[in-house]
Amino acid sequence: MKQTVKMRGRLTAASLVVLAAALIAWRVLLHQPADAATATQSPPIAVETAAAKRADVPVYLQGLGTVQAFFTVTVTARVDGELQKVGFIEGQTVHKGDLLAQIDPRPNRAAFEQAVATKAKDAAQLANARRDLERYTVLQPQDLASKQTVDTQKAAVDQLTAQLAVDQAQIDSARTQLDYTRITSPIDGRTGIRLVDPGNIVHAADTTGIVVVTQLQPIAVIFTLPEEQLGEVSAALAAGPVTVISAARGGGTPLDQGTLSLIDNQIEQATGSAKLKAIFTNLHNTLWPGQYVDVRVLVRVDHGAMTIPTAAVQLGPHGPFTYVVKGDSTVEARPLTIGDDTGGVTIVTGGLAVDERVVTTNQYRLQAGARVRAS
Repeated sequence: MKQTVKMRGRLTAASLVVLAAALIAWRVLLHQPADAATATQSPPIAVETAAAKRADVPVYLQGLGTVQAFFTVTVTARVDGELQKVGFIEGQTVHKGDLLAQIDPRPNRAAFEQAVATKAKDAAQLANARRDLERYTVLQPQDLASKQTVDTQKAAVDQLTAQLAVDQAQIDSARTQLDYTRITSPIDGRTGIRLVDPGNIVHAADTTGIVVVTQLQPIAVIFTLPEEQLGEVSAALAAGPVTVISAARGGGTPLDQGTLSLIDNQIEQATGSAKLKAIFTNLHNTLWPGQYVDVRVLVRVDHGAMTIPTAAVQLGPHGPFTYVVKGDSTVEARPLTIGDDTGGVTIVTGGLAVDERVVTTNQYRLQAGARVRAS
């Protein structure tokens, strides 16, 4: 009897456990759809947006360039002698004709004065020969002077006349050599490091020079563009002056604005590119010879073009697209047909309408149909 009671107690306890488990399972199943529905209502993704709009867009071609001095002159001695004086400070801005160096002028001055004296002597001899010729010419009709004497005197006059011309040439040469002892700047520019100190003997055959002068205003930039872009550049040149902007490497701030000067007369076959030259006023000396710069060439302006920020353009397996925010705050992946990209703005030729808003940030978190919150 007791054993039967125990058996019933165990069955009752087991039944209660099963009943409790069934109740728990029923409650889980009852609340599961609600929890799933709650899970699908994820919070909107914070993004930034911009409106598609029409604007006048300048179209630039970009290249890499090297700054070159407009003129570079290595100033050297043209006569031998002692360098007595240096007339510039290193790094000084000089003008054409300014004194840069003075070579001892005394030997050259003596040679000049000797040439002048030689001419004076020969001029006196010529004057005397002419007077003799005049006397012989008067005496000849009276048979007081022979014809041979007259002819000889005429030859002497002609010889001395020629000698005076030689003397004048020697004077000019000596004057030039004397002028060479005073070395002046041949251009407007900036001096570099002094290469010879005063007291040294310099020679006309020296190649080192005394100083290098470079013209910085204006200044030139030589850069390259692919040969495929030369047609656009040529068309822009035919329409008028072409603006060129130089900037620090890596998308830095603009340094100066200049004008395209020329396209080189041949294409480098190894690289398929052409050299171009632009001239900059460089009023603030922001460009220095040897400096590498980024170059942008303005080839045209597209008026009234549809534009969006370049940050809104994404590249997918089927080409460029952008996320467009719809009226219910969800996004749509919209395929695009795009044109040039310049200055952080991309021209859109198909796929968008004016004032449609596109997503410019957090695109990596989006997919079609995602809810967004524009900040």
